[in-house]
Amino acid sequence: MGISGVQAGADPKGEVFETDLPARLDRLPWGRFHTLLVFALGITWLLDGLEVTLAGSVSGALKDSPVLRLTNADIGLAGGAYICGAVLGALFFGWLTDRLGRRKLFFITLALYITATAATAFSFSLWSFLLFRFLTGMGIGGEYTAINSTIQEFTPARFRGWVDLTINGTFWIGAALGAVGSIVLLDATWVSQELGWRLCFGIGAVLGLIILLMRLWLPESPRWLLIHGQAEEARAIVESIEDRLRQQGHDLSAPAGPPLRLHARDHTPLKEIFHTLFNVYRRRALVGLTLLTAQAFFYNAIFFTYALVLTEFYQVPSASIGWYVLPLALGNFCGPLLLGRLFDVVGRRVMISLTYAVSGVLLTITGYLFEQGILDVTQQAIAWMVIFFFASAAASSAYLTVAETFPLEIRALAIAVFYAFGTALGGIVGPTLFGQLINTHERGPVFFGYLIGAVLMLLAAAVQAIWGVASEGKSLEEVARPLSQAHD
Repeated sequence: MGISGVQAGADPKGEVFETDLPARLDRLPWGRFHTLLVFALGITWLLDGLEVTLAGSVSGALKDSPVLRLTNADIGLAGGAYICGAVLGALFFGWLTDRLGRRKLFFITLALYITATAATAFSFSLWSFLLFRFLTGMGIGGEYTAINSTIQEFTPARFRGWVDLTINGTFWIGAALGAVGSIVLLDATWVSQELGWRLCFGIGAVLGLIILLMRLWLPESPRWLLIHGQAEEARAIVESIEDRLRQQGHDLSAPAGPPLRLHARDHTPLKEIFHTLFNVYRRRALVGLTLLTAQAFFYNAIFFTYALVLTEFYQVPSASIGWYVLPLALGNFCGPLLLGRLFDVVGRRVMISLTYAVSGVLLTITGYLFEQGILDVTQQAIAWMVIFFFASAAASSAYLTVAETFPLEIRALAIAVFYAFGTALGGIVGPTLFGQLINTHERGPVFFGYLIGAVLMLLAAAVQAIWGVASEGKSLEEVARPLSQAHD
């Protein structure tokens, strides 16, 4: 049934149509399809964890390399280059994801990642290393936007919080793989140190090729297809998922609520995108930007320079850094896994605020103990493990917040914009600043950097408590009305 008048960005020839497909996706039980989806797409965070850990774990080998001869400041600069690439990749590929579809982009971004991380293994100078790290970051940044939006749009509403947090927590499985890989490959009894750090970067390329094969069976997001006038293809995908669940013995309930009435649209103009982000949803934009900035500084500043702290202040050999990354990775993975369900049961507003606040307080206490020289290296590692148990859940919830609180038509770009702003403010400045602070060879300046991270986390907790959205258990269309939804 058609109506006269088409809102900005809609297909001028398109009429209004009704659909119950989003409600049908939300009422589904958890099945094998969802598990496979999580494995094929969620593994992106594993790759990011692998890259970040490798960059830190091989920092000693990069400084000792007769070819590269990097300094502490160069290591911090390389971390900044990786984050800068991730920022630009998120913005560019996020825009394309909303225009061209989720499926096309998560193949393109993965291909870029595989190529760039493989090229890093052949770096021949500081500038080549920085360039390849930049391109690797672009691939990962683009992955975040395509993957986050796809997972959100397939996951039933009542599982969305726990699933999203758990997937983000797999970053730390990648961190553990990177740590183990560096332990083996930086051991001079196996290979030379110069060859070892190069082989470390090959781990990501091999994993990327495996992931590429895993994704071949994944369909396009039905929600994206609906908006772009491909309702029949969307219906076929949803019916295929339903048929599989019935074959596995699930009884499917009827979808709740009235059907959606939508306009098909070819694209969403940039003017409408930014009006929606910064005018219609101004308060949500402030929350998303604050959460992502705080966690980006907290994580990137601390984790990118974790190996430097161990080697500089605790005299840990560079080949042994991986052993200290493992307990850190364990705390980070267990946090979202064990706390994630509470984000659906207790609620987003309470749990996000709580995890941010606890992280900030613990960082302040641990930073002070570090500055006073009270903790030995084992105690320091345990303290970080406890802090990141809460901080990992907090950081994961930032991506959840941005992904679910903005309309479908601009979801990928919204993730990209706030990821880019937050990461540029917190992630590029953080590693560079901490590289310089560590280069002073004194604990006091490093503690000052930790205090900056703690204050940002506490500020984010307050902003979330005041203006956060209680989106638990609600459909994406209920949390944020689609821009193409017809006005009754």
